[in-house]
Amino acid sequence: MTSPQPAPGASGAAEPAAGVPSAAPVLRAPSVVLAGGGTGGHIEPMLALADALTRRATGAGSVPRVTCLGTSRGLETRLVPARGYDLRLIPPVPLPRKPTVDLLRVPGRVWRSVAETRALLAELGADVVVGFGGYVALPAYLAARRSGVPVVVHEANAVPGLANRIGARLAARVAVTVPGTDLRGAEQVGLPLRTAISRLDRRALRAEARAHFGLDADRPTLLVFGGSQGAASLNRAAVAAADALTAAGVQVLHARGPKNTDVTVPSRPAGAAPYVLVDYLERMDLAYAAADLALCRSGAVTVAELSAVGLPAAFVPLPIGNGEQRLNALPVVEAGGGLLVADADLSPSWIEEHVLPMVTDPATLARYAKHAAAAGARDADERLADIVLTVAGR
Repeated sequence: MTSPQPAPGASGAAEPAAGVPSAAPVLRAPSVVLAGGGTGGHIEPMLALADALTRRATGAGSVPRVTCLGTSRGLETRLVPARGYDLRLIPPVPLPRKPTVDLLRVPGRVWRSVAETRALLAELGADVVVGFGGYVALPAYLAARRSGVPVVVHEANAVPGLANRIGARLAARVAVTVPGTDLRGAEQVGLPLRTAISRLDRRALRAEARAHFGLDADRPTLLVFGGSQGAASLNRAAVAAADALTAAGVQVLHARGPKNTDVTVPSRPAGAAPYVLVDYLERMDLAYAAADLALCRSGAVTVAELSAVGLPAAFVPLPIGNGEQRLNALPVVEAGGGLLVADADLSPSWIEEHVLPMVTDPATLARYAKHAAAAGARDADERLADIVLTVAGR
């Protein structure tokens, strides 16, 4: 007796009996390659996007496969593995800011890095490359273009760097943090943030946060920080204003930077408002929850985090570079969510004249906090993940 022959079809398999649904096709998990090494400003939004992608299920319940690109000289060698993601290293392509003899070596470096990155994209079966700028992103963009892999660009700063200016010309989609960023086809989505920040409820966590830092539960609280390494001008001005602040009942949480151990505050008299000086803030979520107002730099991540959690700030842009820190803060300040002061103008008297009246007035703080939150974006990670998966699905 001969066996029945399968009905003709693309697979050669027998068609299901009437009334029996066909099995859904098994879809391969998309392979997403993220290029954002170098500094925390590139790495933090990259990892926030990675987290958002791995919370997604696509196809038959499959989760996107995420691989991060970096170099041996960046913070990514520590931060990416600590978050549980695969890190692949490529040769860096640093770009001189000014014409020098080193500029002549760039084409050769780019060629070698692009060749190695193309091999990685093929090995990973990349469906999309997402770049966040910097010297890791440029070879990734060029390798993706030569390999036929679509590109998504994300720019954190108001003033884009060279890598993203090039990448935007090659990209299927371009996402930016700050309105008015000068990149072709830019869509404002905000900056992807860790859920510990984007989902932070400052009011609910306030008592725990203040107790964690040894602060009083009910005093108005100023948070001072200058980035992971601290900032000398902020340190000098805040410490010199310590007596005026604490005499007015304002307590201070001040991160001076791990190398600035010479920054000290005289012991406070009994009953005075606390002035807590630390080298580094491991728990920025608790620092934000403890504070009513921040005095800080205006890097892209700092501005995005403060506005997302609705914490108003007096921003002191870094006085070097191409002026992007001022432009990062400007939308929040113009929305009524903070103050802006040039580094050269920051002084103890400026703090007494501008910060002190603000931090001691609950109605003013509430108004600024409301406007800061309105200028922020808590869902940028999810919005960027939507864009990435849409492009990968093409």
